[in-house]
Amino acid sequence: MIRMICLLLLLPTLAFAAPLHVVIPESGGLQLQAKLFLPSGAITGPAIVALHGCAGPWPRRDDNWARLMAAQGHAVLLPDSFGSRGLKSQCKLSTHGADAYGPRRADALAAAAWLQAQKFAPKGGVFLLGWSDGGTTVLASIAAAPDLPKGLIRGAVAFYPACSRTSKILKWHNAVPLLILMGASDDWTPPAPCQALAAKNRGITIRLFPGAYHDFDAPNDPVHVISGLPYTKFGNGQVHAGENLAARAQSLRMVPAFFASLPSLPP
Repeated sequence: MIRMICLLLLLPTLAFAAPLHVVIPESGGLQLQAKLFLPSGAITGPAIVALHGCAGPWPRRDDNWARLMAAQGHAVLLPDSFGSRGLKSQCKLSTHGADAYGPRRADALAAAAWLQAQKFAPKGGVFLLGWSDGGTTVLASIAAAPDLPKGLIRGAVAFYPACSRTSKILKWHNAVPLLILMGASDDWTPPAPCQALAAKNRGITIRLFPGAYHDFDAPNDPVHVISGLPYTKFGNGQVHAGENLAARAQSLRMVPAFFASLPSLPP
């Protein structure tokens, strides 16, 4: 615990190597652009695919997590589902150009397969990590399905996903252990559907942080109001989002602990 706290305190001042740019070819001809963060020392933990939210890649949050996990010995790959298709932010659109249950799921699985195939990646499955729309993509990607490659994904973490759609899929169940982290006050992706999903499926752990909103783990992002959204808890197009120091600190401890608790998968 002391080592983790010291690492978190030092993280903003540590020097990190710039991420590598990689291109992952997908069926259909898409060239999926991605950033790869590698540890400065030995790779000692499973590789991680991290999935951005509806606004696209957000370095303040996404890269911060990637650097933290790289500092703990993980290789972290951040694919850009939107930029690779010429799309900008999808947050204020009722229909996304790259849907979580369509192209984004395909991206996640392709990125995981590419990452697991690299010589530097430990065998036994990769982890998925996603925020908001990326968290919903996590739910889509870990659904038990014939096209989910056996042994590819070891476990997953979804930050404040939208669970309403998933909870309505009667045959949905998670193929791997899942940790869901949400703000109890989230008025963008309300917790209730995720709680219902966890209640009817084994292997799902959900943690709600009191007083926290969407994006609670984004550093140096004061709570603010976002307007003009198509789907919100109160139907007024407005939500709150921003950092909650207590929730962020707890999530920084919980995610590595959850990943460390999961055994490797047989080939």
